Amino acid sequence: MPEPTKKDETPNGQPEESVAPDSNGAPQLPEISLEVSPPPDDDNAAATSPTPQEEDANSIKKLSVELPNDSVPVPAMGRKDSVWSLGEGQGPEELDKPIDNPPLSTLLIESPQSATVFVGGDITFVAKVEAKDLLRKPTIKWFKGKWMDLASKTGKHLQLKETFDRLTKVHTFEMHIIKAKENYAGNYRCEVTYKDKFDSCSFDLEVKEAEQSSGQSIDIRSAFKRSSEGQEDAGELDFSGLLKHREPKQQDDTPEVDVWEILKNARPDQYEKIAFMYGITDLRGLLKRMKKIPKEEKKSEAFAKKLDPAYQVDKGGKIRLVVDLADPTVELKWYKNGQEIRPSPKYIFEHKGTQRIMVINNCTTNDDAAYSVAAGDEKCTTELFVKELPVKVVKGIEPVKTTVNERIELECEVSEEGAQVKWMKNGVEVPTGVRSRYRVKCEGTKHFLVIDDASREDTGTYSIMATGGTSEAHVQVDLKPLKIYQDLQDMTVKLGQPIKLHCEIYPGNVPGRWYRNGQLIQPNDRINIIHRNKVHRLEIETSSLHDAGDYTFVPEGYSQSLSAKIHIIDPPRVHLESLNFPDNTVTIVAGNKLRLEIPISGEPAPRVVWMKGERVILESGHRVRAETYGDQTSLTIEVTEREDSGNYKIVLQNEAGEATASVRIKVVDIPDPPEAPLVPVVGGDWCSMTWEPPKYDGGSPILGYFIERKKKQSSRWMRLNFDLIKELSFEPKKMIEGVPYEVRIFAVNAIGVSKPSEPSKAFTPLAVTSEPTMLVVDDVTDTTVTVKWRPPETIGAAGLDGYLVEYCIEGADDWVVSNKELTEKTKYTITGLTPGCKILVRVKAINAAGASAPRTLQHSVLVKEVIEPPKIRVPRHLKQTYTRKVGEAVNLVVPFLGKPRPKVTWLKEGKPIEPTHVSIRNTDCDSIIFIRKAERSHSGKYEMTVQVENHVDTAILDIQIVDLPGPPVSVTIEDVWGGNVALVWTPPKDNGNAPITGYTIQKADKKTMEWYTCIEHYHRTCITITELVVGNEYFFRIFSENMCGLSETATQTKKSALIVKEGNFPHDTAQRQYHAQPHSFTLTPTGMQVKTPEYSDHDFKEAPKFTQPLINTFAIAGYNATLNCSVRANPRPKVIWMKNKIAIIDDPRYRMFSNQGVCTLEIRKPSPYDGGMYTCKAINDLGEAQVDCKLEVKGGFTFFELMQRGVPLHLIDKYMNEAKIVEQEK
Repeated sequence: MPEPTKKDETPNGQPEESVAPDSNGAPQLPEISLEVSPPPDDDNAAATSPTPQEEDANSIKKLSVELPNDSVPVPAMGRKDSVWSLGEGQGPEELDKPIDNPPLSTLLIESPQSATVFVGGDITFVAKVEAKDLLRKPTIKWFKGKWMDLASKTGKHLQLKETFDRLTKVHTFEMHIIKAKENYAGNYRCEVTYKDKFDSCSFDLEVKEAEQSSGQSIDIRSAFKRSSEGQEDAGELDFSGLLKHREPKQQDDTPEVDVWEILKNARPDQYEKIAFMYGITDLRGLLKRMKKIPKEEKKSEAFAKKLDPAYQVDKGGKIRLVVDLADPTVELKWYKNGQEIRPSPKYIFEHKGTQRIMVINNCTTNDDAAYSVAAGDEKCTTELFVKELPVKVVKGIEPVKTTVNERIELECEVSEEGAQVKWMKNGVEVPTGVRSRYRVKCEGTKHFLVIDDASREDTGTYSIMATGGTSEAHVQVDLKPLKIYQDLQDMTVKLGQPIKLHCEIYPGNVPGRWYRNGQLIQPNDRINIIHRNKVHRLEIETSSLHDAGDYTFVPEGYSQSLSAKIHIIDPPRVHLESLNFPDNTVTIVAGNKLRLEIPISGEPAPRVVWMKGERVILESGHRVRAETYGDQTSLTIEVTEREDSGNYKIVLQNEAGEATASVRIKVVDIPDPPEAPLVPVVGGDWCSMTWEPPKYDGGSPILGYFIERKKKQSSRWMRLNFDLIKELSFEPKKMIEGVPYEVRIFAVNAIGVSKPSEPSKAFTPLAVTSEPTMLVVDDVTDTTVTVKWRPPETIGAAGLDGYLVEYCIEGADDWVVSNKELTEKTKYTITGLTPGCKILVRVKAINAAGASAPRTLQHSVLVKEVIEPPKIRVPRHLKQTYTRKVGEAVNLVVPFLGKPRPKVTWLKEGKPIEPTHVSIRNTDCDSIIFIRKAERSHSGKYEMTVQVENHVDTAILDIQIVDLPGPPVSVTIEDVWGGNVALVWTPPKDNGNAPITGYTIQKADKKTMEWYTCIEHYHRTCITITELVVGNEYFFRIFSENMCGLSETATQTKKSALIVKEGNFPHDTAQRQYHAQPHSFTLTPTGMQVKTPEYSDHDFKEAPKFTQPLINTFAIAGYNATLNCSVRANPRPKVIWMKNKIAIIDDPRYRMFSNQGVCTLEIRKPSPYDGGMYTCKAINDLGEAQVDCKLEVKGGFTFFELMQRGVPLHLIDKYMNEAKIVEQEK
């Protein structure tokens, strides 16, 4: 591979046009020049390998393959979609972004060095990075030249390797070149980045004994392509296709295409598309080669002279772009990178005859671009390259003389701001990384090198290098006078403790040596020598007797020294390792004797104290005592107990210090009994039991458990296992269903068997029920299916907890649970179904033992609602006038039928109902009219209308709201005779919206005015009050009464009635009496003579007589039935109900009512067994009477059973609807 040439020079030494950085500010990178022979007339290119002897400018042409930024066609500069990448290491997005110069820092502690290798030989380049201050692995890249990323070239001839040494914390990166070729020679670069840190190093590879190759024809597309990845030659490092012809490994059957001819005839804005189409990546090199091919230029009709192909100008200079027009009247437009240029101080347009000139002033790198001028339909283009001037040193470095630990600052000024410079020391580049002692900074055109803490090693010649000059100066650093801030101190150290000698001297960067008894001390694994600034430390991790002596520190370069003495003492120690007990644990069986002897050491002989917790064990103890003699101490326990288990602490003290040790004594015993076991699951003849281990295992692991079982009523336990059970669960079997059992547990360890646990709670083995019966479809809508069923025939001892309803789509096997919670009812509605689908339904009975076998519908159900005309089912108690008192709540439920959901409307007296007065709620099957607090205005006839499409049904409800009546209008005393008073009154004007059922008459003595009731529930409007006391004067008042009760007020007589003795009627008193009936008494001079008529009392007694007999009735199995009759008798009779001439007494299936002579017998959920002859007998003192009726209970047939019996559909529908109404009324 030829050596890269400098940008501003050609091999013959003549300057070339320089290409400035891209307008985005990216730094300019060098190009790679490849020498090939010029293409012959037939456009077939032939390349030869260059040698130093063949570098003839007349016979060899230069083909420049530039960097990715230069590989963009000139018209496409600045467009993001026009970037062409020549290396695998950079993407198109990265080429458009400005390349920021990362901060300089030293990451490499060992850089690759330039080397030489022979053709066919192997060579390795090594780079090392210290990772002590890095949190993760740094990123490394290897380049050839300054643009070819070698990561994409790994293969047979190139291998990259990474290793990490955990001991030294160093990353090692290696690049192996295998079987080097001549074209591998060149400049290489290694870049290391970590977060915001960056470091790089360049090195050269020289390959000797280059081979020459004869000229061969060049395929232009293969010459400007990269070596393919994944093939045998993957990993080539250059454009070897330009130097020698390779035979393709696979024959390409596509026809040959003359790319030269296509490019020559194409417009510049089409170069990208052509290069992409034919796989050419080095477009810039191809364009430069095309420039050197003589072209037959067509004569332009608009331009007499076009722009030159390229122009070059120095940065800050001025340039003129001139074209000569054939027709001066043609309008001209100038463009920069496709954008039209407008006149400005930067761009000045001039006209001179047929010449049109554009002047660009003060050229910068942003002006490095493609320019074009358009005259009518014709266009000519050019490229402008802005060349940067070299950076010169304006003010050089000045010499410095100072002492160690001082700050050194070297200053230099260059000709341009932001210029890149390099600092050198004695000809070697100064490291400026994070861990470096050197810092560089830049302030405008001034550059500084700072050494914060100078040392004698910093003495030397420092220089700064710029692109246009260098400057150097000498720096001299001398020693400072020695000052001792802190001398070494004598120490007394315990044996095994660390030794730390410490001193402080000035200057702080002076090293020194440590001596013990005149012998030089070398650092090792045990001895650590530390020097930080002014502080010098000698640290010994664990002291030994040999570490005692005189220690001296001698600063290097000085005659002074510092000294100290170290004295070692031996503290007491406990030697538990001689016991040979694992984890210092002594195990003994409860009840045995324990004597534990432990060796100890220490000078002088230590004092020994044994402790258990906070309690000190004395030597004079009886059962537990501690003894010490010679070089050992002992603990004695005569009879061990469970409470003796625990940690025993030994404390040793002497003048040298204190030592402690811990011994654990473990007293093992039989375990405690476990807690009562739990029985979570019970089957038909088995159960599942679990338990927890005992709280105390006796100090020995539990080996297993024994299980025993017995019947709850029995006292005999039976063992269920003879082999120990290791687990904490067991399943006893072969139990009798329905019989209560108990179980208990024994724990077993190596010592023995524990006492039994408490028995478990009694449990009864239970089995699942049989499957539900008579599963039928009750209702179907567009989205729901309602099913109902009968309970299982066999339920068993576990009872029945509820039912689980499942369904699946016909043809599928996935059953979906419809009810997440169990339902206790035997009817359920499945919701959320898709209209038109067919489903299968099954029901399971669930109890404590589990789920029963499912009962499944025999046929699938089509989810589709059938139109059913509306039918209002007015309850029996609403067919008559519905009466409620004022203030009471009215809550009426009127069921109806109809599908789909009917539309319900209500009218009162032909007008809509005000929702503020009456609340109405409608559902799918009923309508509820609710009045929270009834008023008399709510009385009236309510009309209910139910409509399904064109079908309508109506019903009228008569609601009567009643209130207390008003008092009678007036009450008068009609007559008074003897002890009797005749009263007459007028009925009240307000009867409370209900018939007057009677009156209550009260009397009061005028003296006390205390009212007493004379008679209640009186029906007439006149009455004679008798048995009045002679001599008293009475007032009377009367209350009205209806079904709501008595009126709130009463009407009182305006005058009073005086009761006098016979023949004693004073004239003045008679004047004050109310004269009622003139014919009732006669006034004579001798007194008043009263004529009292004689009355005979009516006998209301009557023998029982049934006014309404019993009627033969049919009942449906499972639905309540009632028998009604009415009887009249006085006194009140005793009512007896009989079935088949047997009295019904205390049977919960029957309820008996008697109200105002109406007798009712209610039979709850009758079965066919409840059918028969029922009798109601009434008995009193005057006689007895009875009535009979026959009750027939019909079994509840399913729809399917009725169809099998041949019942017509309209009768089945009538039967099913009546069954629904009965259930709703219930």
